[in-house]
Formats: sequence, structure tokens, C-alpha cells
Amino acid sequence: MRIEILTKNEINKVQKGIISSIKDYIEYKNLEPGDKLPSERMLSEKFGVSRSNIREAIQKLEFFGILKSRPQSGTFIANIGRVAMSGMLDDILRLEDPDFKSLVETRILLELKTVRLASLRRTDEDLAKMRQALDAYKKKVLNEQDAVEEDLLFHLAIAQASKNSTMNTFMLVITPEIITNFEKYHVCDASLSFKGIQEHEDIYEAIKEQDPIKAKEKMKAHFKVLYQYCYNI
Repeated sequence: MRIEILTKNEINKVQKGIISSIKDYIEYKNLEPGDKLPSERMLSEKFGVSRSNIREAIQKLEFFGILKSRPQSGTFIANIGRVAMSGMLDDILRLEDPDFKSLVETRILLELKTVRLASLRRTDEDLAKMRQALDAYKKKVLNEQDAVEEDLLFHLAIAQASKNSTMNTFMLVITPEIITNFEKYHVCDASLSFKGIQEHEDIYEAIKEQDPIKAKEKMKAHFKVLYQYCYNI
């Protein structure tokens, strides 16, 4: 039995094909907000793709607020006008994978907001999660090991502490792509990682002290080298 392994570009092409087919189906059937889509099995048979591919496409459209899944009930069109929905679907089909510079810019904008909110809203439990991630990062760096994942876990802990579910979701969405690009471009070399220990400690202390101005300043300083690096690759 031959197992076909698709490349990332091929997977994206399949996803866009499914989304385009869903858009055509909605328009052909004149479906309105609140109307129910066929089951994953039926869509899989109709479009000639696997159920897992259908599920991933539906999850993507849920993320953008076009579809809504209800447990035990099925998948429904969200409560948005048909013109707006058609335009949003067209925009999604035109979306391209973000380049590394875009990811860095987005991450910096997000984290300057999340660190400020985290310093105002953090709990003792949030601090414990940050401390755990920071200690894991420090241990790997001192042992001269790759600490990219531990670095991002620290930043994700800050996003959680912000108590803003939307920004936290955005961080979770872009994190896997950031890890891939960090490894591709060798961003976290030894000197930056050692420097990062103190920078992370400074951010942690500012959040612990509940000082939003200081927390933002320390996060901005932390990202300065990364921002300069990204524009020199």
C-alpha cells in the first residue's frame, strides 16, 4: 500500500479547492445565514477528498467566522450577510502563507499588547507558568541546546496571562510557523539565547511587579535584535 505524502503547498492547494467548492455550493443552493451544510461524509464524497481534509477546511472557515459547528447538530452558516460572506471567502482564497518578516512584525505588535495586559491581569498561577517556561529555557540554553520551543512557551504563557482570548488565539496560530522559520534562518544562535535569559527575566519581573510601562519597555528591548535580524536575512 502506497502512502502519499503531500507537501505544504499541495495541502494548501487542496484546502483552497475545498473552500472554493464550499463557496460554490453555498451560492448554487442559495443558502442563507443559519442554514445547515451537508455532513463531512457527504461533502467528502461530493468533492472527492478525504473527511480529514473537509474537517480542516471547515475549521479554517470557523476560525474566520464564516461557519459555526454545533456538537451533535452539524455545521451551519454564520449569521453574516451573503455579500459579506462571499467577499470574505474570496479574500480567504487569495490569502498566501505569511513570510517571515510578516510573522515577526505581527508577533511584535501582539506581544507589546499582551505583555502590558499580562502585567495588569496576571495571577499567581500565571506567574508560575511563566517561571516554569523561563527555567526550562534557561536550562537548555546553559546546556547549549536548542531552546526555541521553550522561548515561545514563555511568550505563550504571557499571552495567556493577558486574559484576552483573541490575542492568545492569534499567538497560538502563528507559533508553529515561527518555530519553523526560526530553525530555517538559525535566528536563535548561542549569543542571542544567552542574552535572552536576562531579557526574559526582566520581562518576568516587570509582569510580577504589575508595571505595564516597564513590561512593554522590556519586551520592546527584547525584540530589538530580532527585528533588526529579520530585515537583514
